Amino acid sequence: MSICIPALLPAALLRIEVSERSDVLDGKAFASAGPYERIVGKAYFAVDPNLPANKIVADIAKAPRNQDGLVEFSADFDCLKPRDPQHGNHAVLFEVSNRGGKGMLGTFGEDFLLEQGYTLVWLGWEFDVPPGPNALRLYAPVAQGITGLVRSEIALDRKSTRQSLGDRSQLAYPVLNPDDPALTLTVREHADSARRAVARDAWHIEGGTHIAMPAGFEPGKIYELVYTSKDPLIVGLGPAAVRDLISFFKYGIAADTILGDHHDFIKRAYGFGISQSGRFLRTFVYYGFNQDEQGRRVFDGLMAHVAGAGRGSFNHRFAQPSRDGHAFLNTFYPTDIFPFTDLPETDAETGITDGLLTHATPPAAVPKIFYTNTSYEYYGRSASLIHTTLDGAKDAPLAPNTRIYFLAGCQHGPSPFPPDRGEAQNLANPNNYRWTLRALLVALNGWVADGQEPPPSRYPKIADGSLTPLGAVAFPKLPGVQFPARIQQAWHVDYGEEFRSAGIVTIEPPKVGSAFAMRLPQVDADGNETAGIRMPATAVPLATYTGWNLRSAAIGAPDELYSMVGSFIPFARTKAERMKTGDPRLSVEERYASKQAYLDKVEVAAHGLVQERYLLERDVALVVARAAAEWDFVTR
Repeated sequence: MSICIPALLPAALLRIEVSERSDVLDGKAFASAGPYERIVGKAYFAVDPNLPANKIVADIAKAPRNQDGLVEFSADFDCLKPRDPQHGNHAVLFEVSNRGGKGMLGTFGEDFLLEQGYTLVWLGWEFDVPPGPNALRLYAPVAQGITGLVRSEIALDRKSTRQSLGDRSQLAYPVLNPDDPALTLTVREHADSARRAVARDAWHIEGGTHIAMPAGFEPGKIYELVYTSKDPLIVGLGPAAVRDLISFFKYGIAADTILGDHHDFIKRAYGFGISQSGRFLRTFVYYGFNQDEQGRRVFDGLMAHVAGAGRGSFNHRFAQPSRDGHAFLNTFYPTDIFPFTDLPETDAETGITDGLLTHATPPAAVPKIFYTNTSYEYYGRSASLIHTTLDGAKDAPLAPNTRIYFLAGCQHGPSPFPPDRGEAQNLANPNNYRWTLRALLVALNGWVADGQEPPPSRYPKIADGSLTPLGAVAFPKLPGVQFPARIQQAWHVDYGEEFRSAGIVTIEPPKVGSAFAMRLPQVDADGNETAGIRMPATAVPLATYTGWNLRSAAIGAPDELYSMVGSFIPFARTKAERMKTGDPRLSVEERYASKQAYLDKVEVAAHGLVQERYLLERDVALVVARAAAEWDFVTR
């Protein structure tokens, strides 16, 4: 089945070829929204490279054109919508796919978004996603004959003799000349360590996209290869596809052919992204993609979750969208690069003044924005830079349409419960913040739809001492626990004169200058953070909950952060137990008279968050039930 859309002029979304249309869970009704249906297919686009809205796509002038002078491309499409559009909430919630996957149903709870009546939409925007069942990909044209530099970085947790030159499982750009004797593989211990060359006869390129070293790549080391590749894909057509699909949902007069019989079905559109996908949204507004070819606003609201201060490789030549940037993984890629704040700041080192919302997004196209970050993003993703001056001396002002919410004592994504250590030094952090994301989504919709002010921003600040340099974090000395001495940093990086203006990297690895000032949330005597939205688990603690954890000695580099994982460090059960180990934190028995006394305090804390609109009343019972499980785990 092919749905054509001739009414959209000039052409952007041409058609959607539907391969599947089915009931969700056999027609189950989801609250007042009723039954849902799923629509799966492929979306086809054609854009005019001469329009100002499309000139922001790097290398679009070098893309092949059809007989009408348009650049064609396509992307995988997936949608869940109320079978009867009038029973929905008239809003699209678009999740930016993370490396081809879909995560928002699990993040918000399997039924929550459907009960709220959202039309849920996904679209492939990333070209290097490996083919697979349900994987969402972008099918983009290439700039024929263009060559350029590509940098591949490999950091492993276990020994291996063969690795892809792509990031993790993502597809790699092929090496143009695999036998080039000038190719140099380097190794180093830390991101800022000196590089050492690996003997050329100790490794070789296989199949153009893999590197083999018979003696093995050692875990806990950073290997790096810079090579020349050819025919880069037009990566920036990914955000253009998202722009044009959402514009179609909001403004396309043929939208009823997909969505039902009512032209006014969709009135609002929200973008949601986790981690890489949150950085995508920050990059999306920075380049100006939040206005369509006719200059209309695309997303009315954005929720960029655990993106830290990052953007990403989503719109430049030979970009690798999956490369993210952590303390010991994917360092020095164009991720944590100036600007970091929505409003403009001036970088004293370069003299450049810039801001995410002032670079290319006119005021009429600025969405309402929620930035939500956990403790991990302050240690591992430069999050403080979204609300401090570049020198770390003062708090920076927020844009009128921006709110920042710090989820204290949480890691990038909550650990499964019960937690384990995996390949880190401490138990992973299971502090569940997902209930707060539900409340914040309700608040974002109320802000856009009804003008209801959302809950106030809540994040650590320099002015009140709740945000501080690494050396001033008053973390207690706990037996067997090592506080980080190294954290992720954002640096001044130089990719060449054409990077900022044309998206062309001419220096790899980049020239690295000084680091920007990182600031971290301050903690109390238990090591729990004092500012931000404190989950009941943190406000009424059974443990120290951190956003940081260190790599175990078994995987090497034990002084480096373990990427995206925090720590769960339970209190001793009794006073005698803590005295024996030298733990300065009060034990469970010294804090709470009984399990029920503990749960009563948790419930009070949960209701406090409900009053402040950081938690929904419906979720209080779930919070208390989880607290009961944590009590049993800690006191077993």
